[in-house]
Amino acid sequence: MRLRTVLATVTAGLAAATTCLSAGGPAAANTPSVHACSPAVSIDRFSDALDKTSYDGTFVGNFSALAVDRDGSLAALSDRSSLFSLDARTLAPRGVVPLADENGAALDSEGLVIDRDGTRLVTSETEPSIRRYSEDGHILDRLPVPDALRVAPAGRAVSNGTFEGLTWFRGGRSLLASMEYALSGDTSGAVRFQTWRRSGEGFALSTQYAYQPDAGLGVPEVQSLPDGRLLVLERGFTSGVGNTVRLYLADPRHATDTSGVENLTGQDGVRLVRKTLLADIAACPTLGATAKQPQPNPLLDNIEGMTITGRSKGGFKVLLVSDDNQNAVQTTRFYYLNVRTSGTTP
Repeated sequence: MRLRTVLATVTAGLAAATTCLSAGGPAAANTPSVHACSPAVSIDRFSDALDKTSYDGTFVGNFSALAVDRDGSLAALSDRSSLFSLDARTLAPRGVVPLADENGAALDSEGLVIDRDGTRLVTSETEPSIRRYSEDGHILDRLPVPDALRVAPAGRAVSNGTFEGLTWFRGGRSLLASMEYALSGDTSGAVRFQTWRRSGEGFALSTQYAYQPDAGLGVPEVQSLPDGRLLVLERGFTSGVGNTVRLYLADPRHATDTSGVENLTGQDGVRLVRKTLLADIAACPTLGATAKQPQPNPLLDNIEGMTITGRSKGGFKVLLVSDDNQNAVQTTRFYYLNVRTSGTTP
C-alpha cells in the first residue's frame, strides 16, 4: 500500500481496534500486546466475527486479499469475484461490489491494491491478469503480463499458481505481483516477483526478481514497506496435519533482474531476494482459538490475505485474514499482529 499517504489516515481508526475485540472473537479485550509469536512478532488478538455470514445476499468469506481504502475502511477481496468494504474497527460489512472479466465471467480474484485515485487493481490467477476497476466495479484497463508467466500452454505457469500477492512498491511508483509457485523449468523452486512501473496513465513491465520459498510452501501474499523491503507470507497445507504459515522479511534491492533468465536452476550469478524469518504463526499463543480440522496450532487456518494498517513501535501493525473456501471445516479469521522490522536484516 501507499504507506506514507494512508497510514496517518487509518492509524487513528484502527488504534481502537487494537484494544477491543470485534464481536465473535474469543480473545480477551483490552489485552496489551504481550502475546509473542517470536522476538519480532506478537499477536494482539483474532476475530471470527465474519465466519459463515452473509451480506446483501453475498457470502462473506473466501478472502484472498486485504487493503486499506482511502477513507480508512478495509477492502476485502473474495476469490469468488466480490470486493467487500468493511468497517475498520468492527469488521462489519458496509458494501459489496461484484467483479467480472471483460465477458462478464467470474474471476479467480487473488491480489488487491487501491490506487491514489480510488481505482482498484485486482489480480486473477486464471490467465493470470491484473485489471484496473473503478470503485463501482467497471473495468478501466488491463496490465501487460510476460508470456512466460501465463498458464500453460500459453506460458509456463502452473494452474492455480500464478498472481496471488499484489502490492505497491518503491513508494507507489511501481507495482509488484508475486507468483504463488515456480514456473515449469524453474527447477530451483524459486518463484518470480514481477514489477510494473508507472508509465503515463498506465503501467509498463519492469524488473523481475526470484524469491525462494521454503520447501513445500508457496507465496500467497506480499506487502511492501516504505524502505523497499517486503513482508512475504509463505503457506502450505498437509492433509491430517494442517497449515504451515510463515512471515518473512525480504529484501529485493540487490537481487538479480530475472526477466531475461529463462530457467531458474539455482545457477551462480542469480542473486535471490534475501529473506529472514520473522515468525512461524504456529508458534503464536492460541488465545483460546479452536480449529475445525487438525492444525499444529488451533489458531491457524488457511491464511491468505495481508495488509499493513498502521505503525507500531519499531515496525507495523499487520492484519492477516484466512480464506475459508466456503468450507465447513475452515474458518474466516482475522489476525491482528505487531511486526517489528527495525534492526532486522534479511
